[in-house]
Amino acid sequence: MILTVTLNTALDLTYRVPALRPHTSHRVTEVSERPGGKGLNVARVLAALGHRVTATGLTGGATGRAVRDGLASTAGVVDALVTVEGPTRRTIAVVDATTGDTTQLNEPGPVISPAEWSAFQGAYEELLRSASAVALCGSLPPGVPVDAYAGLVRTARAAGVPVLLDTSGEPLLRGVGARPDIVKPNAAELAGLTGRDDPSGAAGDVRSLGARTVVASLGAEGLLAVNAEGHWRAAPPCRVRGNPTGAGDSAVAGLLSGLVDGLGWQDRLVRAVALSAATVLAPVAGEFDRRGYQELLDRVTVTGPSGPSS
Repeated sequence: MILTVTLNTALDLTYRVPALRPHTSHRVTEVSERPGGKGLNVARVLAALGHRVTATGLTGGATGRAVRDGLASTAGVVDALVTVEGPTRRTIAVVDATTGDTTQLNEPGPVISPAEWSAFQGAYEELLRSASAVALCGSLPPGVPVDAYAGLVRTARAAGVPVLLDTSGEPLLRGVGARPDIVKPNAAELAGLTGRDDPSGAAGDVRSLGARTVVASLGAEGLLAVNAEGHWRAAPPCRVRGNPTGAGDSAVAGLLSGLVDGLGWQDRLVRAVALSAATVLAPVAGEFDRRGYQELLDRVTVTGPSGPSS
């Protein structure tokens, strides 16, 4: 079983408009609503790939009930979310049908009490007993300690469970120090963490802080991976137009599924890039275009490894 953790779950709303223009009214042509937050997106993609998945995290209020109702209809995902008093946040993606660009609006999330955080930690420890890998994903809701992911990484490592961390800012910095097996920042997050604009050099710096492998999202250019074996670059055959929301989450799903399937790094990166690009082709986050995914698997290019990274 693969475990995904979404501390700041969300109800994702996607609005599609003919064209997005500031300071005007818009007629929405299409609306979709589904459970969201990075870890839940990862869980849906993993389940679609045929893996057994358990999704945990924090959820509450009427919005939280809507999240759980939506999750109940997702085949292959077990709901192990922990209930809190505050209402789960909403995220709104506005897709411009003319350009394909997406504008994202994210609420902060509920305030989590110390007792609620303690209850979650206990539930997490129990779930790790049957997990083959765990993904810790997304932002922290108010009230959760900034070093929360560092503690969850250490708990997973103590249980012997490989752990992937996908967050940003100070929670990422603290979490890297706990030595996760994989971290997956994007280029901007890497630069913010290290002060370096060169993704390859910045990834090396993050490894020196504690991460065993750094896999950086480079947007339309694919992925960069750096670990003790060397450096890889993996890229789709061409720029894919569509809604990029959730593409990074699908990359996480590809990396985790490759890990539990025992794939080497080259094949893991091919899977992750193909899933990420196929997600851009899908209308909403947490889904991927299956036909596009199968076609892309044979067309992703990987270079490396180039020299071991100390």
